[in-house]
Amino acid sequence: MQIALLAVAALLLVLPGTAQAYVGPGLGLGAIGAILGVVFSVILAILAFFWYPIKRLFGIGKKKQENREDDPLD
Repeated sequence: MQIALLAVAALLLVLPGTAQAYVGPGLGLGAIGAILGVVFSVILAILAFFWYPIKRLFGIGKKKQENREDDPLD
């Protein structure tokens, strides 16, 4: 019974109500841009946090070292 009640409550929250104000194209695009900017910045922050461990795991960007006999630093 509680699951059915929660499902009905969730369905009522999802259904659109009547519009109380006019949202013009500028404000609508600005709101969409702000939301997408926040979402993409969170995704990029997560990706940047995990990039170096993934890079190290797969060996991406690792240069092969050549053993040279005439290298004075060795």
